[in-house]
Amino acid sequence: MTQSLKEKIVDVCNKKIEQNGPNVGLSFYAFFSNKNDNPELLMETATWWILTHKLDHFEKAVKIKKLVLEL
Repeated sequence: MTQSLKEKIVDVCNKKIEQNGPNVGLSFYAFFSNKNDNPELLMETATWWILTHKLDHFEKAVKIKKLVLEL
Protein backbone atom coordinates (compact mmCIF):
# COMPACT_ATOMS: atom_id res chain seq x y z
CA MET A 1 0.00 0.00 0.00
CA THR A 2 1.40 3.37 -0.98
CA GLN A 3 2.18 5.98 1.64
CA SER A 4 -0.25 8.43 0.04
CA LEU A 5 -3.08 5.88 0.25
CA LYS A 6 -2.24 5.14 3.90
CA GLU A 7 -2.35 8.86 4.67
CA LYS A 8 -5.65 9.29 2.84
CA ILE A 9 -7.24 6.35 4.71
CA VAL A 10 -6.09 7.66 8.10
CA ASP A 11 -7.30 11.17 7.20
CA VAL A 12 -10.75 9.93 6.12
CA CYS A 13 -11.03 7.75 9.24
CA ASN A 14 -10.08 10.68 11.48
CA LYS A 15 -12.68 12.92 9.83
CA LYS A 16 -15.43 10.30 10.08
CA ILE A 17 -14.60 9.58 13.73
CA GLU A 18 -14.56 13.31 14.52
CA GLN A 19 -17.91 13.87 12.79
CA ASN A 20 -19.76 10.75 13.92
CA GLY A 21 -17.96 9.31 16.94
CA PRO A 22 -15.83 6.19 17.49
CA ASN A 23 -18.54 3.74 16.44
CA VAL A 24 -18.84 5.08 12.89
CA GLY A 25 -18.51 2.48 10.17
CA LEU A 26 -17.29 2.87 6.62
CA SER A 27 -16.49 0.85 3.53
CA PHE A 28 -13.40 1.01 1.35
CA TYR A 29 -15.39 3.14 -1.08
CA ALA A 30 -15.19 5.98 1.49
CA PHE A 31 -11.63 6.65 0.32
CA PHE A 32 -12.60 7.32 -3.29
CA SER A 33 -14.75 9.76 -5.22
CA ASN A 34 -17.88 8.51 -6.92
CA LYS A 35 -15.95 8.36 -10.17
CA ASN A 36 -13.86 5.34 -11.09
CA ASP A 37 -10.87 7.50 -12.00
CA ASN A 38 -8.20 5.24 -10.49
CA PRO A 39 -9.27 1.60 -10.89
CA GLU A 40 -5.81 0.22 -9.97
CA LEU A 41 -5.81 1.99 -6.61
CA LEU A 42 -9.42 0.99 -5.98
CA MET A 43 -8.55 -2.65 -6.66
CA GLU A 44 -5.46 -2.46 -4.44
CA THR A 45 -7.61 -1.14 -1.61
CA ALA A 46 -10.36 -3.70 -2.23
CA THR A 47 -7.81 -6.52 -2.24
CA TRP A 48 -6.30 -5.30 1.03
CA TRP A 49 -9.78 -4.94 2.58
CA ILE A 50 -11.46 -8.11 1.29
CA LEU A 51 -8.78 -10.69 0.53
CA THR A 52 -5.98 -9.74 2.92
CA HIS A 53 -8.00 -8.86 6.02
CA LYS A 54 -11.34 -10.54 5.21
CA LEU A 55 -13.20 -7.46 6.43
CA ASP A 56 -16.96 -7.01 6.17
CA HIS A 57 -18.37 -4.42 3.79
CA PHE A 58 -18.71 -1.92 6.66
CA GLU A 59 -16.12 -1.77 9.43
CA LYS A 60 -15.45 0.62 12.27
CA ALA A 61 -13.23 3.51 11.21
CA VAL A 62 -11.10 3.08 14.35
CA LYS A 63 -10.37 -0.54 13.33
CA ILE A 64 -9.37 0.45 9.79
CA LYS A 65 -7.18 3.27 11.06
CA LYS A 66 -5.42 0.91 13.47
CA LEU A 67 -4.79 -1.69 10.72
CA VAL A 68 -3.32 0.94 8.39
CA LEU A 69 -1.11 2.46 11.09
CA GLU A 70 0.30 -1.02 11.81
CA LEU A 71 1.50 -1.43 8.21
